[in-house]
Amino acid sequence: MTAAVMLIHGAWLTPRAWDRFKTRYEARGLTVVAPAWPMLDAPVEDLRRLSPRPLGRLTLDAVVAAHAAHAVAMVEPPILIGHGLGGLIVQRLLDGGCGACGVAIASTPPLGLLARPRAAWALRRLLARWSGATPLSPEGFTELFAPTLPEDERRQAYAEHVVPAPARVVRQALLGPGSGAARAARRRPPLLLIAGDQDRMAPPAMVAAAARHQRRAASRTDLQCFSGRSHWLCNEPGWEDVADFALDWALANGRAALSGQAPKG
Repeated sequence: MTAAVMLIHGAWLTPRAWDRFKTRYEARGLTVVAPAWPMLDAPVEDLRRLSPRPLGRLTLDAVVAAHAAHAVAMVEPPILIGHGLGGLIVQRLLDGGCGACGVAIASTPPLGLLARPRAAWALRRLLARWSGATPLSPEGFTELFAPTLPEDERRQAYAEHVVPAPARVVRQALLGPGSGAARAARRRPPLLLIAGDQDRMAPPAMVAAAARHQRRAASRTDLQCFSGRSHWLCNEPGWEDVADFALDWALANGRAALSGQAPKG
């Protein structure tokens, strides 16, 4: 059984968004790391003042490679848990054989959003800005991330967590593969995809489509949907249920992956 977890944050956020999960998992005796994306290893306040030009040079491949290096450097293959675009990074890492197993929460799909016109339309204001860094306004955070939160909690969450996102990384993730459809690996570590039924950024239908795509692999692929949850399901009320479900599933399936047992279908 693995006792190491890597938490991977998504766009517009920093590792601080994982503070609750990290504390909860460490209380269960696990070793937990939550590395920042390249260029985002700084306090939220500093990142908001950062010039957007350096962020414009960052690519999705570079972010994936940085997390792969973190995972390889760990004593044992970690459980990979990602949120939003971090969930896409988890899927990319698993396809490369990295990690004991993975959990992609409210994940950006491997195929991008071009096949999901409604999701792309919801993000039209963000997709229009590609000069280095893409900001997320308080209104955008309310609409796409946390429509279920009371207003005072939304303001606090925005102040504590939201930073500009590297524009090129977001575009590459949302537009999907440059040529042809993304292919699921023939065999990879087990994967759990989690959705929230009130999520406007990664709607349940989009997560379900990602699960169908991933089930082309000869590896375990599960799907779980939580009711009454938005894209902010890792921090909104009831986040403990999401954290515990993800970890319990990962411990059960990571154990089989580490021991070399055949994955369940």
